[in-house]
Amino acid sequence: MSDDPEKSALRTLARDRRRAFVQSLDPLAHRLAFKAIPSPLARRMDGAQTVALYMGLDDEAPAQRLAAQLQAMGKTLALPRVIDRLGTMDFLAWTPEDQLHPGLYGTHHPEPSGPSVTPDIIIAPLLAFDRAMNRLGQGGGYYDRAFARFPEALRIGLAWSVQEQDSLPADPWDLPLDIILTEIELIEGPDA
Repeated sequence: MSDDPEKSALRTLARDRRRAFVQSLDPLAHRLAFKAIPSPLARRMDGAQTVALYMGLDDEAPAQRLAAQLQAMGKTLALPRVIDRLGTMDFLAWTPEDQLHPGLYGTHHPEPSGPSVTPDIIIAPLLAFDRAMNRLGQGGGYYDRAFARFPEALRIGLAWSVQEQDSLPADPWDLPLDIILTEIELIEGPDA
């Protein structure tokens, strides 16, 4: 995990803020959030074949809710598999019917003996984001490394609107997101 004191403090505040927001949500609003892909985002996904999602943990924005619509669009789905504590992660093909296996940090992934896939789109969890398309993650660098390994992949952050910050610190290795989807808004980067 990152030991940058500024980022660590931001992570703690972001987790608390996200938790309070999700706990305050009306249960129906929570169940309906992230069930539909907005039309502009669906158009951006047209040429993509493989979309990497994640299984939302605790109060993270639940990316798995997008699976049904992505399958209806003809996309191959994948989930990340954390390989080690050094920030190594790959993506395994997945369908919602597949049994998931426990992984590091409370994650779950498809059968680990399957081949890894190359995502055209990576949908990533986050703790905080800003309008400069910076993403603050958990600090392990897993998604930073995945973004660097797959530079052609469209980088989409999924977040609750309350996770927006005025600005976030960015290190040289932090690649900005292309798009951020919240429960109320689609935010596209300047190059979109």
